[in-house]
Amino acid sequence: MRVIGEAANGREALRFAADTHPDVILMDIQMPELDGVKATQNILEIDPSAKVIMITMYRQDRYVFEAVKAGARGYVLKDADSATLLDAIRRVAAGEALLNPDMAQNVLDDFRDKREELPQEKHNDLNERETMILKLLAQGFSNQDIALRLDISEKTVRNRLSEIFTKLQLNNRTQAALYAIREGIAPLE
Repeated sequence: MRVIGEAANGREALRFAADTHPDVILMDIQMPELDGVKATQNILEIDPSAKVIMITMYRQDRYVFEAVKAGARGYVLKDADSATLLDAIRRVAAGEALLNPDMAQNVLDDFRDKREELPQEKHNDLNERETMILKLLAQGFSNQDIALRLDISEKTVRNRLSEIFTKLQLNNRTQAALYAIREGIAPLE
């Protein structure tokens, strides 16, 4: 692991991320000029595959919820020990999302409350294997577990997920899982 840069404010973080495309971005939620939520939104508009972890003082910070809805992969508390932080970075780099059950429930509730209609049947563009991968993702399986269940390599799972995200116009695993639940691909039990 190598730190390739540091930004003093949100605008600087946006410029640096656009120039360097880091593997994982640790984003302070409260920054001058452009807060972490807006900076994350802007970074993901430039690079939809960016992996952002929000850094916050509070577990239930409303900004964290907004950042996750905007595409952040999760969050870590500022007082987390180094082992927790390193684990979070590794997990997000591997494609996982970091949401505790309360945050996940908040996201699901918000998703259910939306009245706007997404274009129907976008998942018809998915083949049978992609649909199965999406279903397993929504059921909470890691890339490694999906690979084992489908007898394919973990790299193939990552590639298929990237294709699924593109086809469905989604940014990350959390959005894909919510989509699969909403569309009945992976019903809540």
